[in-house]
Amino acid sequence: MLSAGMRPTRFSEGSFAVTSTAVPVDESAISPRFGATATIPRLRWTFRAFYGHYYQAPPIETVSGPALIDYTQQQGLTFGTLPGERDEEHQFGVTIPYRGWVLDADNFKTDVQNFLDHNNIGASSIFFPVAVSRALIRGWELTLRSPRFAHRGQVHLAYSNQIAEGAGTIIGGLTEPGAISSQLTPLDHDQRNTLNVGGELSLPSRSYVSTNVYYGSGLSNAFPGAPYPGNYLPQHTTFDLSLGKDFGERFTASLTALNVANRRVEYDNSLTFGGYHWNNPREIYVELRYRFHY
Repeated sequence: MLSAGMRPTRFSEGSFAVTSTAVPVDESAISPRFGATATIPRLRWTFRAFYGHYYQAPPIETVSGPALIDYTQQQGLTFGTLPGERDEEHQFGVTIPYRGWVLDADNFKTDVQNFLDHNNIGASSIFFPVAVSRALIRGWELTLRSPRFAHRGQVHLAYSNQIAEGAGTIIGGLTEPGAISSQLTPLDHDQRNTLNVGGELSLPSRSYVSTNVYYGSGLSNAFPGAPYPGNYLPQHTTFDLSLGKDFGERFTASLTALNVANRRVEYDNSLTFGGYHWNNPREIYVELRYRFHY
């Protein structure tokens, strides 16, 4: 199967600015997309490939006022024209079925010009969009799903290895003079390895139990050595559990616990992009569901 398409876009709007340093945005883009899928007879292996361009218009909402302008200038920042993001992406993958098991693997790469992100003013909680001259996101993914064992249980696995990097200068939005880096460096949510393993089991009396274990190798460290050594925050593992039961055809009750071990994880310690973030502590909730006649 072959597919092809093209998306033309024209974006015209006033500038993203609270000062006169920016000019109105008027951009056009032609975004072609091509895809192909082929299945090998008997083996039933399916190969797929894709290549495409994308255009993302810049945000157009902003705020104004002399107090904000004065505060921004005191921080050594300015507001500039925010251009649209332009992505070039390619990916390919394969799906392999075998005796009820399904293995899927894919590889992808996205090269971004005018990468849209956000930045805060100083140590405040006031955030504005920014455009970084270049970003590169690439990786590969693997998923595995089992058949149902004895018509009761099933397991699944999902693994991702991804690298998200940016380079160059902030060229639009909330602008600070100077380059981020002439070389590609990790973005604030760059985590190289992510793994999810879980399963579900049907129990007697129309009951069930499901679980999931999540592992992350650690996100990029904004301040190596303070307090964590190296370029990445510590690795982390969390565990979720759910129990449920059907009562008749219409009523279902379930109990779910997220982060059962109550392990706290620092996801982001970057002040420049987004501030400090931790995962949620242990959460336990009950769900009651009734199905009306339909």
